[in-house]
Amino acid sequence: MKTIFTTILLVLAIATFAQQQKSKNAKFTTEISGNCDHCKQRIEKTALSIAGVKSASWNVESKILTVIINEQKTDLATVKKAIAKSGHDTDADKTTPAIYTSLPQCCQYERK
Repeated sequence: MKTIFTTILLVLAIATFAQQQKSKNAKFTTEISGNCDHCKQRIEKTALSIAGVKSASWNVESKILTVIINEQKTDLATVKKAIAKSGHDTDADKTTPAIYTSLPQCCQYERK
C-alpha cells in the first residue's frame, strides 16, 4: 500500500513539473497598432532586440505580430511593453503621447 501511494505521488510530481516546463519555441500572435513599412521595421526590430525572441513578423494589413519566443528567457508581456515604449500601442500596453507624437507622420496611426 505504501509503495502504491509513493508511486502515485511521484507520478503527480512528474506531471506537475512537466506542465511547468516552458517552451523554447512558443508561437504567439498579437495585435499591434501601426500603418506602414516604417512601423513594420520598428516593431520587428524592437521585438527582436529582446533576448529570447527568435523571430518577429508584423503584417501591415492585418496589424498582427507573430513572434516565436523562448519562454525560458522572456514572455509576450515583455515584448508588448518594449513595443509600446517604441511608439506602438498593443492590447495590453499603450505608448505615451510624447513618444507617439515623435513618430514620423506616416506612422501616426489612429489611436483607440
